[in-house]
This record gives sequence, C-alpha cells and structure tokens, in this order.
Amino acid sequence: MNDRNRNTDTNEIDSRRKPLWYSGRYFDYPLLGIVLGLVLFGLVMVYSTSSYRADELYGDSTYFAKRQLVFELVALFGMFLVSKIDYRRYARYSKYFLYVAMALLVLVYIIGSASHGSTRWIYIGAFGFQPSEFAKLALIVYTADICTRKPRSLNTLKGLAKMLLLPFVTIILIAIENLSTAIICFGIVVIIVFVASPKKWPFVLMGLIGILMCVIFIATAGYRADRIRIWLAPEKYDDGYQTMQSLYAIGSGGFFGRGIGNSIQKMGFIPESHNDMIFSVICEELGLFGAALVIAMFVVLIYRCALIAINSGERFGGLIATGVMAHVAVQVLINISVVTNTIPPTGVPLPFISYGGSSICFMLLEMGLVLAVARQMKPGR
Repeated sequence: MNDRNRNTDTNEIDSRRKPLWYSGRYFDYPLLGIVLGLVLFGLVMVYSTSSYRADELYGDSTYFAKRQLVFELVALFGMFLVSKIDYRRYARYSKYFLYVAMALLVLVYIIGSASHGSTRWIYIGAFGFQPSEFAKLALIVYTADICTRKPRSLNTLKGLAKMLLLPFVTIILIAIENLSTAIICFGIVVIIVFVASPKKWPFVLMGLIGILMCVIFIATAGYRADRIRIWLAPEKYDDGYQTMQSLYAIGSGGFFGRGIGNSIQKMGFIPESHNDMIFSVICEELGLFGAALVIAMFVVLIYRCALIAINSGERFGGLIATGVMAHVAVQVLINISVVTNTIPPTGVPLPFISYGGSSICFMLLEMGLVLAVARQMKPGR
C-alpha cells in the first residue's frame, strides 16, 4: 500500500504497463506557443534573407523558403508524434541511440560529403543530414539515463569516468571536423551532470578537461588558430570579410531597423545570410528592438524548459528537459556571440530560425521530448 502511494505521488508509473500512445494530465501550451512562434518567425526570416540569392541561383525567390517550410512541417509532425509517446520508453534504448550516433559519425569520414571545407554530411540520394545533430539528441537521452540509473557513480572519479566514456568518445568524433558542435555537445553533458550531481568537483573537472581538449584541437588544426587571429582583427584578413559585413549589418539597423525585406547586406555581402549569420540580418531589418525580442523569446523557451525540468517529478524526465534547455541555451549563445564577434568565428545555426533541415528536425524532436516530459506533470505543481 505504501509503495503504491509512493509511486503515485512521484508520478513514476511503469511505462511497460502503459500503451505506446498516452494522454498525459498536462500539456505545456506556453512552450508549444513559443516554439511555433520561433518556427514561423524563422520561416519569414529565411525568406527575407534568402530571396535575393534564391532568385539569382534558381530564378525563384521562394526556393529556400519553400524547402524550409517542408522541413518544418515534417519536423512539427515528428515533434507531435514524440510528444505523444511515453518518454521513459527511451531509457532502455539510450545506449543504442548513442551507438548509432557514433557509427554515423565514423561513417561521415568514410562516405561523407564536404561542405565549407569540413566533412559533416551524409547523403542518401537527394536526402542529406548531419549525424552530429542526431548525436546531440542521443547524448541528451543517454546522459540523462545513465545519471538516473547510476547516481552514486557521480560521487567518484572512477565512476564518473566510466559513465562518461561513451559521451566523450562521441564528442571527440564530432570535434575532429566540427569543434563548435563538439563544444555544444560537451556543454550539454556538463550541464546534465552538474544538475544530477550533488557535488561540484565533477563539474570543475569536466570544465578543465573541456578547455584542454579545445586547446589540443585548436593546436592540431591551423585553420582554427587562424580563426582566433581573424577574431582579434577581422579588418586585417580577407577571411574576416563575413565578420565585418555582419557587424555592418548590425550597426546599420539602428533601434527599429530598415524593415522586413529591406536588408542591404543580404544581397551577396554576407555569404549565405539565411544560415549561420541570419541574426545579423535580423538586427539590420528589425533593429535592436527586434533582436531583443528574439532573444526574449529564447529566454522564455529556456525558462519553460527549466520549469518542466524542476516540476517533472521524475529524475530521467527532469534531466532530459535539462539537456534540451542546455542545448538551446549554449547554441543560441554561441551563434549570437559569433555574429557579434564576441568569440572566434565558427559555423553554428540559430535554433529554429536558421535555414537547414537537420537542425530544425532534430531540434523539434527534442522539443517533442520536453512536451512528453511535461505531460507527466501534475496540474498545479
């Protein structure tokens, strides 16, 4: 009787006795609303930033916007599908998710296609995706699961090393060609462990390991060291052209901007302005006011994820929401910092807004996971 009450109070229902599809007690409409708002705003900005280039390359100013719309519709369907499945079912498959991610990352170096000097894509016919995006999702589920199943291992150095062996191998595989994404993945793992562990020394130790790994990967790749020099003085290098144009766009936007569609820098001055540098065009067209609103939307999204993590009532679900929150926060921070030349230049899309199928699909699948966690919350908690 007591065990039954305890399980009911903590909302820990055996997922094996529940059907695959379930209707939880609660649905986080504020989170859904902010996600849909960001997605729709992203579609508008993709059209605004890509129309000139699309017309020049394909004779159709809506080419990239239409492709992004297809990506978003597929991703939204996947998000709602995932939100209806009991997220606790994924715990038993978390290791296999990570194995698949590692296999795909290795496969990239065998049959992958290069883009902008780095090999990050796998193409199957006309369909292409970045395995590193799937790796982020796999790392969130695996790290949340391992911290839930083996909480005592977080208290010892040996136990922590065993727990994080597979995540660190995955991050190293990513870092070989994509250090910026590896930093995001490392941040996800560190923040989950920080929330799960009662002690602070694992967090400090992982931070030191992360800094050491960054130094090693920068020292072993000359182009990464060049990016630091460009960051310090972009006006002195030809490769600093994109950074300078981004800063021109931000500065010319003023407080209220030039208006949607009136950007000058998107007309070939900022290369592929609909991708990683889209925030600079947002600043140019919507000004400081519009940029602040975009940042505020991300802050609300992160806040909702934090509330769900705190009130989930179940450790695994809370850590999943924490991992997704960390992913969004770290990636937004890096993207905006690059655009404003606060950190060395690197290629990281702005979540939900930048053009790209892999990014939007896996990001919305993560939002589906958070919505699934929210379904287990009790109203009024």
